[in-house]
Amino acid sequence: MKKINAICIIDDDPITVFGIKKMLNSMEITDVIKTYVNGKEAIDDMIAMLEKKDQIPEVIFLDINMPIMDGWQFLEKFIELPVNTKIRINIVTSSIDPYDRQQWENYKSKTEHTIDFINKPIRKGDIIEITRAA
Repeated sequence: MKKINAICIIDDDPITVFGIKKMLNSMEITDVIKTYVNGKEAIDDMIAMLEKKDQIPEVIFLDINMPIMDGWQFLEKFIELPVNTKIRINIVTSSIDPYDRQQWENYKSKTEHTIDFINKPIRKGDIIEITRAA
């Protein structure tokens, strides 16, 4: 499996973050795992990376229910960024609300990035598929 330059996890649940990081580390998929507790932290850091001409993470794990800036607000800002590479965004949620699936479909049609919708909990077998670079 090709190594990924960086992966980021945007989730305010420390147990979810711990679990995803543990699976990623055990599979040696990447050497860089960035974590953020809300979308605002993540989008601000990604804007700074782009300004410095740094490469942003190729794979993003994104929770949708977070304080300050939720996953949908993050996606709205992210798809406006001048990102030249295709990014894989994995919406990771425990939500069963049909509205969230509609939002996912809406955002998929707005961008060239790959956006997947995965229900928690994520299993190790899922990681291989959802961490392939877009």
